Amino acid sequence: MTRVVIADDHTIVRQGLRSLLSTAGGISVVGEAADGREALAVVERQQPEVLLLDLSMPGLNGVEALRRVKEVSPRTRVLVLSMHAGQDYVRPAVRAGAAGYLVKGAGLDHLLEALQAVASGGTFYGPEAEAVLAATAPGQSVEDSLELLTGREREVLQLVAEGKSNRDIGDLLGISPKTADAHRTNIMRKLDLHDAQALTRYAVGRGLVPGG
Repeated sequence: MTRVVIADDHTIVRQGLRSLLSTAGGISVVGEAADGREALAVVERQQPEVLLLDLSMPGLNGVEALRRVKEVSPRTRVLVLSMHAGQDYVRPAVRAGAAGYLVKGAGLDHLLEALQAVASGGTFYGPEAEAVLAATAPGQSVEDSLELLTGREREVLQLVAEGKSNRDIGDLLGISPKTADAHRTNIMRKLDLHDAQALTRYAVGRGLVPGG
């Protein structure tokens, strides 16, 4: 029995996936989460074989959650299920450790095939993700400026892009508003961006928050 946790910020998507997977033999959905932090908490508690993960989630996005999954559950492998298939989504997810990547338009057969491959220790990248990965020549760097930031700075960047104040960020992350402001300053310096609007555009472009 493959134990799966579903993480997506849309309730109807989680319910739909649970319903679909319940029709397949050998799969048990053991938990759901609506954001990255909740996903990590559920994964740590349930220790599933597979985390089925959306990338665009509030508070802590999917890529940041991906980076931390092994810390809370070394056995858990991650299959990304996203509406996005651009290089700014696929490459960061794969670098962060995704064992599979499908777009949400994929059929149930593809999803079940991907789950089986990932759960058994393999990888499964849908055709859209494969095309992005194939476009990277051997030896070519796919490093992104986002990699210049620490994990905490990436968290702060997402929260700034979500419109949170320094006080809000401090409350959410358990740091002082002054420390939150220092992180914001460091982010702008590292990325050569100079106001909250520029940070927001950057975060949207990297898939940290959805575009409006």
